[in-house]
Amino acid sequence: MPADPLLAAAEELYGLLPGEFTAARDARAKELKADDADLAARVRRLKRPSSAAWVLNLLVRRESGQVDEVLAVGRALREAQEGLDGAALRQLTAQRRQLTAAVTTRARRLARESGHRVTDAVAEQVEASLTAAMVDEACAAVVRSGLLVAAVSATAPGLTDPADPVDAAAVPAAAGFVPRAVEGPPAPDDGADGDGTRGGGPDLRVVPDPDAEAKARAAAQEALDEADEVLAEAEQAAGGTDEAVADLEARGLQLSSEMDELRRRLAELEEQAEETDEALEQAEESQGEAHEALAAARRDRDAAAAALDALS
Repeated sequence: MPADPLLAAAEELYGLLPGEFTAARDARAKELKADDADLAARVRRLKRPSSAAWVLNLLVRRESGQVDEVLAVGRALREAQEGLDGAALRQLTAQRRQLTAAVTTRARRLARESGHRVTDAVAEQVEASLTAAMVDEACAAVVRSGLLVAAVSATAPGLTDPADPVDAAAVPAAAGFVPRAVEGPPAPDDGADGDGTRGGGPDLRVVPDPDAEAKARAAAQEALDEADEVLAEAEQAAGGTDEAVADLEARGLQLSSEMDELRRRLAELEEQAEETDEALEQAEESQGEAHEALAAARRDRDAAAAALDALS
């Protein structure tokens, strides 16, 4: 268990289903109030995770190995970016897209198995957060904590948005925290041993003529020299394009991250719009009840005034 009691409470609460969070949080705060009123107040202030944050927290607990693989590819990607390694950037960028898509699909399946359908908009936030965890070390730390209250994003390696990804975590101490994993059944081992057999045949040897062998050696040396010259020219030409390729790869990664951020922001606005519609509907109901009460109060007041006039 974490030494920090707030962190311990957060680890428990952010591993729950969305519908269980608020009641469990309030109950935990009430339980703590008698012994530590300050801690109880901090627990009560813990925010309910967004849909995307809950899916990511679930993924971290249920598929920690896949999350660690995402983060490992991210570290390699950042190293390739810093070293302007064009070949590595091309390979890792392709791997990043494949991996984030595959892990997002797995996260949607885990959520569905837990009784929650993940919309495309929420899935885009999940994938954008995984991308952010790859391109930015600070985002990686808060995603791996399993204590997110909101999705995270990064517009470019080392440049996060919002300014501090810790704001997306439930508690400031979340960065660097690793929750207890809930592992699924081990994958079956589909490897197979070879039979080790090896075919063979008679050892046939041809003893070449000494003159023919010398001529062949000379021709081979000439071909090798020519190939070395061609190789040197090709290496020089390839070296001149490496920096341009690396710059374009970096720009492509930045644009991809920015598109992910726009998708995340759109999904966030859609969620806020839904919440606003619900609040508006409740406010309109309250408004109608208030106007009915006002009309009744006016009728009562008019009746009282009429009774007073009748006595005058």
